[in-house]
Amino acid sequence: MSVADIRKGAEHKMQKSIEALKLDLGKVRTGRAHTGLLDHIMVDYYGNPTPIPQIGSVSLLDARTLAVTPWEKKLLQSVEKAIRDSDLGLNPASDGERVRVPMPPLTEERRRDLIKVVRHEAENARVAVRNIRRDANNHLKDMLKKKEVPEDQERRAQEDIQKLTDRYIGEIDKILQQKEADLLAV
Repeated sequence: MSVADIRKGAEHKMQKSIEALKLDLGKVRTGRAHTGLLDHIMVDYYGNPTPIPQIGSVSLLDARTLAVTPWEKKLLQSVEKAIRDSDLGLNPASDGERVRVPMPPLTEERRRDLIKVVRHEAENARVAVRNIRRDANNHLKDMLKKKEVPEDQERRAQEDIQKLTDRYIGEIDKILQQKEADLLAV
């Protein structure tokens, strides 16, 4: 394994941490509706748990209302029940054609709780990125001990990995600021 492979591997893992953070934060509900909110909710489709986007179309009716139109009418009740039973605290209603999902406004206390959750998720992502940095640096030190790389190349590689770490932690902070702003917007 070369120094470039270690750097590339670390960067790939850091990118995965960012994607995982975005996925986790996407599940945190703001006052506004967005179609990705229902992506992780499973509906019983002929005995198989299936995500809502695979059994119907999810669209925005307005800023605070989602609509789910199943491709098979007989799934309306299943979709409605799955959304109601989810951890999102939503109260869907069927109109015979589609399931309407209004987003209730968030209380000030609930917003503060959600901001704590979001900050915790961001900190977990930062820790993951730092752990990736530590693993890469340990790998480089092992290579140096085995005399597979010269000392100056190992030092340069560690500086590169530190720059990567700083860049990804900055990206995490940006994502966190955006999510906090979304949560505080009324």
